[in-house]
Amino acid sequence: MVELIARTPCQALLPLEIGGVVVREEDVGRLTSIMPYRGQHAAVSATLKAAHGIELPAPGRMYEAQCAQAIWFGRGQTMLIGPAPDAALSRDAALTDQSDAWAVVRLHGDSAEDVLARLVPVDLRAASFSCGHTARTRLMHLAASITRLDDRTFRIMVFRSMAMTLVHDLKTAMEGVAARR
Repeated sequence: MVELIARTPCQALLPLEIGGVVVREEDVGRLTSIMPYRGQHAAVSATLKAAHGIELPAPGRMYEAQCAQAIWFGRGQTMLIGPAPDAALSRDAALTDQSDAWAVVRLHGDSAEDVLARLVPVDLRAASFSCGHTARTRLMHLAASITRLDDRTFRIMVFRSMAMTLVHDLKTAMEGVAARR
């Protein structure tokens, strides 16, 4: 019988630091997609609030409670990050465990915005994309979710199978920004 070894998506690729910008793989715990059934948005939001202390987020936003985050993940989609979802949510929403489907990294540093400006067609400067904002967008040619965690930190999520490409694209942009300093 073959012995399988669990590996994280970016295990041999990160951490990486170039020009004061650091990218690290992030263990966010469980990832669960929540998709309310037609007409059940308010019920799901109330159940989520009662069970985890957060509501379904508005478009482009992330809401946070003690040990849970809810990230807007597209029309009618929310990603619950951290805890296992309360069973009551399944009455009014489709729940899907996404824990092994995503590579999650944290990009941090004074030039993090400059790095992302080379890769993303969205204005991620703090004046228009402040803490708690999130976007589903392209990162080069990858489908990505990008969330601002604080003034100098972003969480980036891409499909697990694209982890190597994500790290390559981030490294190239980090080198370009560092070379201009």
